[in-house]
Amino acid sequence: MHIIERITGKRHTVVIEPVVEEDYKTITKRKYFFNWKTEKKHKLYKLRRGDSDIILGLISMLNEKRESRIEIRLLAVSVENRGKNRQYERIAGTLIGYACREAMKCYGTEGCVSLVPKTELKKHYINQYGMMDAGKQIFLAGLPLLKILNTYEDENN
Repeated sequence: MHIIERITGKRHTVVIEPVVEEDYKTITKRKYFFNWKTEKKHKLYKLRRGDSDIILGLISMLNEKRESRIEIRLLAVSVENRGKNRQYERIAGTLIGYACREAMKCYGTEGCVSLVPKTELKKHYINQYGMMDAGKQIFLAGLPLLKILNTYEDENN
């Protein structure tokens, strides 16, 4: 998995790993838009460049076993990686791809990834990631899920 530096076009390998207690010193609401400490009871992961400890994105996931589904509870990129002047591309997509990988590991081809988007982001997720509208939630399953997995896990993309 990789992200792309916008100015240079350089690819950087990323690591996605569980958040540890020490990380909460730098995970502030100002930088990551939520109080992430409230997510401690869920699976919480950070994305960072392989050569840096700086957290670029966060994802909180809930495994809904009865529904063969991974729910993305929260997803955020750092403040400097939002908008037109962001430093890196592919942070959110790589985190969504990671959720897809977890769904495939747990449920194989029956796996699904869903999230409840903020109203203003719903169209973006549908257009950018091919998510399907299910009313309150949007989701990836079947071929769209595999497409995201392949796009963000394949080093050639």
